[in-house]
Amino acid sequence: MSGFSTQAILLRKIEYGDHDYIITFMTQTLGKITVIAKNAKKSVKRFSGALDLFSLNRIQCRYPKKNRDGLIILTQTELENGFVNIRYDLFKTAYASYWAELVYLWLEEEKVQPALYDLFAFSLDMLNRSDISPQVLNLLYQIRFMSISGFSPSIESCESCKTHLDAIPQKNVRFDLKEGKIICESCLKKTAFQGQAGSGGPRHGLYVSKGTLKQLFWINNSDLKRADRIKFSPFAMAEGQALMESFIPFHIGREMRTLKFLNRLRREI
Repeated sequence: MSGFSTQAILLRKIEYGDHDYIITFMTQTLGKITVIAKNAKKSVKRFSGALDLFSLNRIQCRYPKKNRDGLIILTQTELENGFVNIRYDLFKTAYASYWAELVYLWLEEEKVQPALYDLFAFSLDMLNRSDISPQVLNLLYQIRFMSISGFSPSIESCESCKTHLDAIPQKNVRFDLKEGKIICESCLKKTAFQGQAGSGGPRHGLYVSKGTLKQLFWINNSDLKRADRIKFSPFAMAEGQALMESFIPFHIGREMRTLKFLNRLRREI
């Protein structure tokens, strides 16, 4: 009977009946797949400790024998990294859960995305080891996620007149969430946007400092291994967070429950 083995990160787990789980993995070689783990609630030997959210596993699966359209069957898992340090920290758990939900909502079934897999695995590993602050990792993950997904924000120059960010005289520039680009003040005044009576600005947008945009551009285009070198001020961190966490839901077209939970944690602590 045909099957396969691959490295995989667990994105979502749902109870199915009394003994089974329906599980979605982000795999290294097959993209996002959904499988059924039969008798997983009782089978300690086959699945012990390996079916927690965002755990990294080596999974073995087989295709259903009779129903070709049925769910792939998870036969065995080997835990490679449970990222236990993340699970002991509520904020880290919230960040990792947000990243997992982003992958789950955006990625199509069996669409191979090795760059996204590597980004997810790297971010979880750094979060677990505390080599980079969770806030910086979150910005890095989000902006690179958008680049991989094809919605990379244009933050190096004004898209309308092509004026480079350094040549724009104002300290703050407008970022258009709908278009995913920055717009200088001169172009804002020239362009009429519907639904903004008297404002002269895009309907969906916010102002961001040039310094924050430069740092976001750097972490989006530098080697991942150098990510620990970037230092955000509290102000830049808040700006970058507001920008990315507004831009991503706008383009995905979904509200994310994990992002709501993360924001609630920020307000309470």
